[in-house]
Amino acid sequence: MASRQLDDKNSHRKPKARPRPVNPITAAIQNWITASLPPLESDGQDLRNESLINSAPKRFTIYEPLALLPTGSFTSETWASILGVCDEAVCNSLWQSILQEISKTGQGVVTHLAVNEGIPLHKAGEEDENVRRSPSGLRMLFGDFGPSEGVGDYPTKSDFEGAFWVGTKQNGIFQKWAPRWTMFSRGNVKEKARLLGFNRPSLTKRTREEQGEIWAVDLYAGIGYFVFSYAALGMRVLCWEINPWSVEGLRRGALANKWSVKVVEGDDLLLPVSQLLAGEERIIVFLESNEKALERVGEMQETGLARNIEHVNCGFLPTSEPVWKSAWEVTRFAPEAWLHLHENVGVGDIQSRRGSIQGTFEAWAAASGADLRTPKVEHAEQVKTR
Repeated sequence: MASRQLDDKNSHRKPKARPRPVNPITAAIQNWITASLPPLESDGQDLRNESLINSAPKRFTIYEPLALLPTGSFTSETWASILGVCDEAVCNSLWQSILQEISKTGQGVVTHLAVNEGIPLHKAGEEDENVRRSPSGLRMLFGDFGPSEGVGDYPTKSDFEGAFWVGTKQNGIFQKWAPRWTMFSRGNVKEKARLLGFNRPSLTKRTREEQGEIWAVDLYAGIGYFVFSYAALGMRVLCWEINPWSVEGLRRGALANKWSVKVVEGDDLLLPVSQLLAGEERIIVFLESNEKALERVGEMQETGLARNIEHVNCGFLPTSEPVWKSAWEVTRFAPEAWLHLHENVGVGDIQSRRGSIQGTFEAWAAASGADLRTPKVEHAEQVKTR
């Protein structure tokens, strides 16, 4: 009886708090310090180790099988001095330890490690704009990211096959890209979800049957950031993109989402538009400058194709303004349409910029006597900040 009373009494004690899990990168660094770094005098060793751990990154993003670390990772003075004297094997043991610990978190198995250093606005060593948004600043720490030697502006099929590809899933949609050659912007996830939420009467089954196919146009397609949102809404999408690596990522991503896709490039760009659209693929990608888009869409519309273009996406920073007039023109046959115009604007300037954009489109509408459309800046969305 006494034993039962003791058990009952113990049953009311609060359970012990579980120990807080150690950050996987911190755990990896601690193990690496113990296994690989030479000991110092007591005070010096403690200070060195503390500095290494405190200045190391704590966050990471997984794009299987890649773990991507934030900008500036492992560049502190302490890390620079340590890594500068370690041989390749010792450095690799650190990166492998980090990958092993991250893989234990259950978020995905990772085999490659890199640091995201942002997308330069200009080509390396040149004044020309980096219009392809090539991630030349990516710091590849561990893993085979595919060949770079011999891969020019026109990659071959074997270049694509030899590259390192990663993927992620946002809003239930897969995306694929080669991180050595193509950027990926996580910050677009909110805007992509907003596009998926469009619920216009013209998207109903009844209206489709009455008006035929509904189209979207993306003038800066990339790897399919917004293309895939329109495809998921049941539209056919015409895309323009000048980076062949992005086009290949778009193609792979479309197939991963089970959407038919056609890439128009090389000699195929000379084919009649009726032939290019005859296959009824959900997504048609033109590997050429978007300066060709207005003329090409005009040819389609003259032959009765792609008249009902309801969405045109101009997702390019710092501004997509050079294609706004074309975006306005290609929607002229739709009963109503939405242009998604992206550019960098100061938070305090959003309303004034909204007014100036309204005036620009009103002037274009007035300049065409036969154009009965009324432009309206319906919504301004703050997508990303920095």
